[in-house]
Amino acid sequence: MIAKLTGRLDSSGAGHAVIDVGGVGYLVEASARTLDALGPAGGEVTIHTEMLVGEDFLRLLGFARAEERDWFRLLTSVQGVGAKVALAILSALEVAELQRALASGDSAMIARANGVGPKLAQRITHELKDKAGALGGIAGSAGASVPTGGPLADAVAALTGLGFKPGEASAAVAAASEELGAGATLDALVRAALKKAAK
Repeated sequence: MIAKLTGRLDSSGAGHAVIDVGGVGYLVEASARTLDALGPAGGEVTIHTEMLVGEDFLRLLGFARAEERDWFRLLTSVQGVGAKVALAILSALEVAELQRALASGDSAMIARANGVGPKLAQRITHELKDKAGALGGIAGSAGASVPTGGPLADAVAALTGLGFKPGEASAAVAAASEELGAGATLDALVRAALKKAAK
């Protein structure tokens, strides 16, 4: 399994790039955002990858950040969402925008991606809504993405342990963090988040 490639960007085109790693050119399919992030041909690049293996194909998909790859995996867990549709969604929306759309149940935002109709957008929103806060940051009430890790992630874990859904826990912790500021302790965050969640 290939998880990451570091090499020279040989070329890029619509929906793909060729990365030269020690003289071997890897054809990597990628979202428009990832291709933009790679920069001009000839530069040194690192790309996180996901390998898809079928009876008659072997495809390598590339992502600028590991977080984007995690969201790709989550999207493709929904019935009817294949690699092409997941890449289209990640091309149309930033990870933070996708997370906000899921957390708020905004299926119309997801339907902006090529190949995603209203019904599929609703299914994606319904199935992934509760997972939105648990992956790749916490969507704050003001739309800011609060990084996971440290007291914030621990506070979310504490609330989910108490029976709150991940989306509810993330929103409450994000609101508590905005109120208390960056230096808040875990204890203070959990207490403030419980008050927010109880409202």
